[in-house]
Amino acid sequence: MKKWIIEGLKANNGKGWPKEISKYIWENYEAQLKSSGDLLYTWQYDVRWAAQKLRYEGILKPVNGRRDLPWELA
Repeated sequence: MKKWIIEGLKANNGKGWPKEISKYIWENYEAQLKSSGDLLYTWQYDVRWAAQKLRYEGILKPVNGRRDLPWELA
């Protein structure tokens, strides 16, 4: 998931809202998601957790609990 988020952000000039990144992931990895078993039903939730892990790793800029900021590469 982290790799896909980074790809999606890079494809969107380093910044994007979660729905834009989810759309990128679906458009580029739909077949993998559909064949992944239970991940098909949890992937959007998993993407958000992966984004949080990327923040902890310093790859995404922190948002400090705000919901009015897009995801952005650091």
